[in-house]
Amino acid sequence: MVEQTRRTGDPGSESFDLERYPFYQVNRVLSRYNLIIERELRKIDVDIPTWRVLMILGERAPRSIGQISRAGVVNLSTMMRIVERMTNAGLVSRNPSATDARVIDVALTQAGRERLAQARVLMAPVYRQALAGFAERDSERLLTLLGRLNANLEAMKD
Repeated sequence: MVEQTRRTGDPGSESFDLERYPFYQVNRVLSRYNLIIERELRKIDVDIPTWRVLMILGERAPRSIGQISRAGVVNLSTMMRIVERMTNAGLVSRNPSATDARVIDVALTQAGRERLAQARVLMAPVYRQALAGFAERDSERLLTLLGRLNANLEAMKD
């Protein structure tokens, strides 16, 4: 059965079935999630790219724009524009790195920390609903499988 699923999910297979293609399913989930969170985040004047940067910096800051770019899987020039917008909005500060003058460190401002807290409150019910009915082991397994999938794709990046 596993091999059958893998064959029908392989776009190079004669028996390809779109519903068995994992990336189609992942994209559907992500698109639906983005529609929902976009609506919620709009309430506090935050867009999805800003939310991602707020989360990344909320975990650890300061970080260089390159580090944020890699963590968010966004190309560097796009991330530079996102950080510029966030700087202009007063959500982040940019300062030369203490260890490397060529690097700009980005950190949340007080307004950024407040906006992150507001966004987390809005996102919590979305998270809970999305994982409703999942046992703890199912949630852990999902994260493990997504991590493996990401690692496999990461190995192909060069």
